[in-house]
Amino acid sequence: MNAKIDIALTLNGEAVTGRAEPRMLASDFIRDVLLMTGTHVGCEQGVCGACTIRFNGVVARSCLLFAAQLDGAVVETVESLGAPHDLNDIQKAFRKHHALQCGFCTPGFLMTVSEILQTLPLSTDHEIRDALSGNLCRCTGYEHIVRAVRDLVNQRDGVQA
Repeated sequence: MNAKIDIALTLNGEAVTGRAEPRMLASDFIRDVLLMTGTHVGCEQGVCGACTIRFNGVVARSCLLFAAQLDGAVVETVESLGAPHDLNDIQKAFRKHHALQCGFCTPGFLMTVSEILQTLPLSTDHEIRDALSGNLCRCTGYEHIVRAVRDLVNQRDGVQA
């Protein structure tokens, strides 16, 4: 089965196309065909969260989707959030609170945080930890990540730190 299919989608606000074998994973398509290498591939089983993207407005594990499922979709990768010279608020909070070390898990965390800030109250650190529980980090111990999200929640809610 080497026949490739055409895939057209909106990626980070721009219409793009690519070709892939029907069995190709969305994570591989995004990285290898569309060259959005910020989407990291970790466990390839949907457990670690490193490959998290927004798929039609909702965070999803790109390693659990086929590239063909992206046809006609709106996809946002970590590259949609900001650039090294123009960081968004989430990226700034992660930098401020040293919420990354090796950085491998960071794109997935950033994409998850972009959704949970819009959808969850996150009133306590326990709620923040629970909301982030689908993303694994082997370096930070999570404390700095929770601090970054707490700072973002306080900004969102107008609370002075």
